[in-house]
Amino acid sequence: MRALQVTELTGPDAVAVTAEAPESDMGDGVLIEVEAGGVAFPDLLLTRGKYQVKPDLPFTLGTEVAGTVAAASEGSGFEPGEKVMAITFGGLAERARADRHMTFRLPGSFSMEQGAGFILNYHTSHFALHRRGHLKEGETVLVHGAAGGVGTAAIQIARGSGARTIAVVSSDDKERVARQAGADEVVRGDGDWLGAARELTNGRGVDVVYDPVGGERFTDSVRSLAPEGRLLVVGFAEGEIPSVAANRLLLRNVSVVGVGWGGLAFENPELMAAIGKGLERLADDGFVRPIVGATYPLEQGSQALKDLDERRATGKLVLRIR
Repeated sequence: MRALQVTELTGPDAVAVTAEAPESDMGDGVLIEVEAGGVAFPDLLLTRGKYQVKPDLPFTLGTEVAGTVAAASEGSGFEPGEKVMAITFGGLAERARADRHMTFRLPGSFSMEQGAGFILNYHTSHFALHRRGHLKEGETVLVHGAAGGVGTAAIQIARGSGARTIAVVSSDDKERVARQAGADEVVRGDGDWLGAARELTNGRGVDVVYDPVGGERFTDSVRSLAPEGRLLVVGFAEGEIPSVAANRLLLRNVSVVGVGWGGLAFENPELMAAIGKGLERLADDGFVRPIVGATYPLEQGSQALKDLDERRATGKLVLRIR
């Protein structure tokens, strides 16, 4: 079976396609003929041995896929021939297994590429904004990394929830993508984005900061919050894990909130189902639709990971398997 595998923990250069990957065992789940697979930040961490899961070498990358059900266990709710999208481990292969609560029917309006870029980013963003961030209609959300996969997902979900969005980007091209996602306002991260955010909120500050970037802008993210605002810590794409002086939280009545979607969702089928239904409503209403930035053949998986690593990517990067 063809698959994209890591052979040593030295980064994207050690990633290559093999034709001899072991076949997936369906077990108590769903076996999928994979057509497209998403490239995600955890894949990049896995290539360097920096992810919390550390599989033995060699191993197949891939945490999200879209394709057609080849077989499904009894009681799974799926039938052969159905088009689905799923969270998997080792999904960048011709066939992949997924747990039934991690598998969802592909919306009729989505392409396979869009399905491959949906669950990880959109479930994370919905969980962050609603379960952890308690977003309310009429609030203002500032989104860092707004042209990336999770950033565009957060913009769309916030808009669908009746919030105003301010996107932070670093280039004209990324501004175009953020506006395509529906951002109400766009500011530049390499300029005075904090001052711009304050001006756009008449000095009050934003209610929620969605931060998948971390790094040096973290302190200013705390400063950007309105009273009782929430800073959602989604990830550290910049590499540096920041810290905060606790007195800032006390004096300004603001919160820094951790967002670990996978830690809860993988063991909680009810949570996955609830988020799935919420996103289905937003999709039906036309608010959420993944923006695919680039599609690569499986053989160019190493290049896709390099583009993600060097922050050249906009939207979701996808590999076409067949």
